[in-house]
Amino acid sequence: MSVTGGLVDRHVALVEALRRAGVPVSLAEDVDAATAVTAVGLHDRDALRATYAATLVKRAAHRPSFDALFDLFFPALVGDGRTARTEGEEPEGPQDTGPALTAFREDLGEALAAGDEARVQDLAIQAVTRFGAMPGRAPGLSSWSAYQTLKRVEPDRLVAQIADALHADGLDEDGARRTATGRAARFTGLVEADARRRIAEAKGPEHVADTTLRPTIDKIDFTSARRADLEQMRREIYPLARRLATRLSQEHHARRRGPLDFRRTVRASISTGGVPITTHHRPKRPHRTELVVLCDVSGSVASFAQFTLLLVYALRDQFTKVRAFTFVDEVHEVTHHFRPGADVADVMTALAASASKAALWGRTDYGRAFTRFDEQYADALGPRSSLLVLGDARSNYSDLALDTFRGMVDRSRHAWWLNPEHARSWNIGDSAARAYAEVVDMVECRNLTQLGEFVHDIV
Repeated sequence: MSVTGGLVDRHVALVEALRRAGVPVSLAEDVDAATAVTAVGLHDRDALRATYAATLVKRAAHRPSFDALFDLFFPALVGDGRTARTEGEEPEGPQDTGPALTAFREDLGEALAAGDEARVQDLAIQAVTRFGAMPGRAPGLSSWSAYQTLKRVEPDRLVAQIADALHADGLDEDGARRTATGRAARFTGLVEADARRRIAEAKGPEHVADTTLRPTIDKIDFTSARRADLEQMRREIYPLARRLATRLSQEHHARRRGPLDFRRTVRASISTGGVPITTHHRPKRPHRTELVVLCDVSGSVASFAQFTLLLVYALRDQFTKVRAFTFVDEVHEVTHHFRPGADVADVMTALAASASKAALWGRTDYGRAFTRFDEQYADALGPRSSLLVLGDARSNYSDLALDTFRGMVDRSRHAWWLNPEHARSWNIGDSAARAYAEVVDMVECRNLTQLGEFVHDIV
């Protein structure tokens, strides 16, 4: 394969991998990137990375995915990299013995405390070489494990040592701890990246991109998100709300004209010989609905409900009034937690603490929750209100109270149900999604992208 052909194939593969990872790349951006790369050349890898990033990445949240994929398709090293033995050099013997591991940790602790980035990079490569090898049962089946490497090296156990060294150099205690934690996390990332590079070298970058790299934060399912993902999602909520609010304001401004006023338009055309150059419109009646939100806060669905509530309340100016309720088998109003100017962390903490008030028996029961809501808060719904239900519709095979729920939907101007499960899981096991979907529009909403699209559509 020619150099040009190889570069074209590598470029196409990178763009396709970015799209599969959730990074939007248009055809025009694809062409722009190819043109820019041709102009920059391949002699400087950092310049190549910057060129691709400038032409293909539009949001900061997508940059980590881009960097990981770029390193797969345009690796800086091959094989053992800078730790490869020279020809004729004798093997060092067992690499995971106690003394060898202790000596390695000492070197790593010193490098992290000194902030020696080049040395830390070398040690990450060494760590995978020495502690991450996974011999296969047959030739070509060997692999590398970042998990095994980090389990043996345990960089988190070095944080106190690094922090003490930084504090001795004059850094305050809190700052030393944060810096030490960040440097240990940086080493962890370098180990994970080097393990991916080695696997990609053996099995192809496409294999690694499809099996080990997580999608961008706006594409990760609420129900499968890790703790670190949830923290990043919380940071994304308000930027998402601001973008939506700006977009909605522009669209409302563009649509603020009402229907054509035919009589005024004809009268105005007299001055132009009967030609209606300027059209006149009737004033458009402003219409904003009240929003009532019912959230299932049981189990993993609780994270999904919290993010949806936060986004809706960040956009509360788009509604006349918003009321929110949480439930498991009992209904509890949480509207008061979303006071103007409330801190996001405080709101999340308050919601988590109030979840116990939404559970009487501790088992999700949609039918009982809807019945209790209809008994206690029936006045919340009316011809000006929109009803939004958040939950997976898994009701532990209890009575669904479909007639009660149908009455709630009928009393509302609009009604929707957001389900964080994939549609293929609806009606499997104790899911009653299909039964409720006959009463209300049920929408699959598994990630921030789908959540943002839905909120935009309803307001």
